[in-house]
Amino acid sequence: MPRGLPVTGPGTVRPGGRTARVRDAVRRATLAELAERGYEGLTVESVAARSGVHRTTVYRRWRNADGLVADALDLAAGEPWPVPDTGTLDGDLRAIARLVLTGFADPAQGPVARAFVLAAAQSAAAARALNAFFARRHEQSAVVVERAAERGEVPAGTDAAEVVRVAVAPLYYRLFVTGEPADEAAADRAAASAAAAARAGALVT
Repeated sequence: MPRGLPVTGPGTVRPGGRTARVRDAVRRATLAELAERGYEGLTVESVAARSGVHRTTVYRRWRNADGLVADALDLAAGEPWPVPDTGTLDGDLRAIARLVLTGFADPAQGPVARAFVLAAAQSAAAARALNAFFARRHEQSAVVVERAAERGEVPAGTDAAEVVRVAVAPLYYRLFVTGEPADEAAADRAAASAAAAARAGALVT
């Protein structure tokens, strides 16, 4: 996922139980299908065949492609994220921006990450799931701004989620709107702009 998503899912189960194994198999198959075929090519039938889970089970628990996408993002949102700790806000935001860039450039992760974003543009359910995924990522990365406030780098009350949004939004704009190159220089500029805005008090709630 980009470092890097309310649809009925399989529910909460005992860790390691059969339902958990089925969910993991379906999730892996969903990611593989997204990487190969994109959101438009994602079907319950293809996921069932790839995962080895009976088609009626996939239909009953995930219902459709939107349910598969939403559950995959829900699982991803709960996974640990390597939040940087460089000692400065500039360094942390630069690391976060580069992490996003690396995720999209990765041969395995990149196609899946792109498919999730494109699915959100075509499906309201996928959009809600992606929003929830990013909300979780913002919660996890808020610590970089909280630490910066403790060091006196930014004013108290600085909106941590907004700082991170400002740091990574230009990369998504390049990747999905203009098609301009998204490289480390672009990531570093976006991070520096976010840090400068935060220091100036422009992102205080």
